[in-house]
Amino acid sequence: MSDISAILPIETNPLHAIGATLDLDQPLELDGGQVLHGVRVAYETYGRLNEARDNAILICHATTGDQHVATPHPITGKPGWWSRMVGPGLPIDTDRFYVICPNVLGSCMGTTGPGSLAPDGQPYGPRFPVITIRDMVRAHVLLLNALGVDSLFAVIGGSMGGMQALSLSVNWPDMAKRVLVLASTAAMPVQNIAFQELGRQAIMADPHWQGGAYHGTGSSPDAGLAVARMAAHITYLSEASLSEKFGRRLQNRDAKSFGFGADFQVESYLRYQGESFTGRFDANSYLYITKAMSYFDLAEGHGEDDHPGRLAEAFKGVHSRFCLVSFDTDWLYPTSESRSIAHALNAAGAAVSFMELSAPFGHDSFLLDVPALDRVIEGFLLR
Repeated sequence: MSDISAILPIETNPLHAIGATLDLDQPLELDGGQVLHGVRVAYETYGRLNEARDNAILICHATTGDQHVATPHPITGKPGWWSRMVGPGLPIDTDRFYVICPNVLGSCMGTTGPGSLAPDGQPYGPRFPVITIRDMVRAHVLLLNALGVDSLFAVIGGSMGGMQALSLSVNWPDMAKRVLVLASTAAMPVQNIAFQELGRQAIMADPHWQGGAYHGTGSSPDAGLAVARMAAHITYLSEASLSEKFGRRLQNRDAKSFGFGADFQVESYLRYQGESFTGRFDANSYLYITKAMSYFDLAEGHGEDDHPGRLAEAFKGVHSRFCLVSFDTDWLYPTSESRSIAHALNAAGAAVSFMELSAPFGHDSFLLDVPALDRVIEGFLLR
């Protein structure tokens, strides 16, 4: 039997939220051919599973997210990353739905990753196998099985979470009745692979990375991780949001310093984002998770490589109803990415709705206050 042990019991919370870990009772076979033993999955649940066991919603988090979707983060103390969306009476209503949010494989918030102890009692470090999005979803499915959830009312994810939702729909086609994908893609665009490689190289160039074997040495590649975070954070925003928030305004000074300090507010903001990130995330986890995203191609293994209908082939046999949402200022995963998924679903005969929403926040729009998104999610779940 799997061992489920509560690590954050908060039954008194009005969300009826429970944080726990699950030790998988079987080895996890990975796409790369390796096998992980003793995998632990950290997760949170909200609401309650009904007697029919048909009200479960799986929420998949983005790159540097975690299971704390609607409860305060244990390190930063900040509200859950989607607390405006998940809760009693909110679009993802925990009075009605049983919400499950797991931390992904390879991460550093309780699920087995490169910072975890290997079976020999030492941190995995660079010995941790390279993983894929489908490997992450394999762990999710085993978690759902252990929780007694054989089918999902819906799976929901934005960005990397959307990749997980798509992977679930294709590789476990009978699992989810509804699939909601926000600001995501069916294959990592080449430019995004380039941005992710930039971040990985920044980490690996930091001498404190030590070939990835820095766990337990008392030092870590914080400078490289901060730069990686700064570069990635720029891609999450839009020119309009940066201009409105910062413009070319100087930071705590009346004139340029003619040096390399943070003259501009936007420079100071990015440095803060990078430095604060190192306090809550592991550099090796960042390497492994971004590599999994770079590898992601839902059509891989379906049809001929040069055939434009490969993605439609991947969706053949899916039984879910899909809803795809993009944002007009998102240049990381632009509307064209969601539109191509919609076309492939149509070609495969699947039920799909697709819409582009207007929001000024860039890729991060799915996390921020966009009332139109609230209406879309609520409508899709109540339809």
